[in-house]
Amino acid sequence: MAEDRIAPTSIVESGAKIGKNVKIGHFCVIGKNVVIGDGCEIGDRVTITGSTTLGKNNKIFTGACVGVPPQDLKYAGEDTQLIVGDNNIIREYTTLNTGTIGGGGITRIGDENLFMAYVHIAHDCSVGNGCIFANVATLGGHVQVGNYVNFGGLSAAHQFVKVGDGCMIGGLSALVQDLPPYSIAHGNHARIAGLNKHRMRKLFSREEIDSITALYRRIYSREAPMKELVQRELDSGTLSQTQISICNFILSATRGIPLGHKGNEQ
Repeated sequence: MAEDRIAPTSIVESGAKIGKNVKIGHFCVIGKNVVIGDGCEIGDRVTITGSTTLGKNNKIFTGACVGVPPQDLKYAGEDTQLIVGDNNIIREYTTLNTGTIGGGGITRIGDENLFMAYVHIAHDCSVGNGCIFANVATLGGHVQVGNYVNFGGLSAAHQFVKVGDGCMIGGLSALVQDLPPYSIAHGNHARIAGLNKHRMRKLFSREEIDSITALYRRIYSREAPMKELVQRELDSGTLSQTQISICNFILSATRGIPLGHKGNEQ
């Protein structure tokens, strides 16, 4: 890598592995256990530390702190990791923490995500591909987020929450329960307000959207406990692969589904 691609005011510690065509701006600190893939662009005053691996073509803006230690009182300096995929945009002052031993040791970020300014992704989280986190959105520890999920500005997800593919969480929302795929939720505490048809139209045919909508109506009918209704659907043998994945998500939910007070009892 050409030295003129690293600003002279930055510190790249011995041991760091820097790929081809990487640009590093002024006053950055790159730790000894960091791996930066080809084509990444690191803005000014960025800190990348810990056992952090960045894939290709990521863009990191001013003041971001990537791979910094988890904000967990149980953390005692263990060697844990942050693994980031390709083509992510990490805007100003975002913080991405490494994992903890108790949570599996890895925080994992997929590809082509946008993290707007001041987003926080805590220890042991998993984020899929194509997600958008608006300004100051926050994930507590151990949160699992699927693909194509949108978090509105100033929204937050409680520790251990799971968010399915294609969900949308409104701004200023506090999500404390598991959110099934393609749901829209908002409020404090966040409740399901419908399905994210905008995302579904990009992924599915009209017929599949109608069948997913009908499935949710049956599952949310409250004619019986929700998981009993879900198991009936699976036993029918008539579901598409997407419908099966929705049912399996609900069966695996450990924090409840945010339908409202009555729904929370199921």
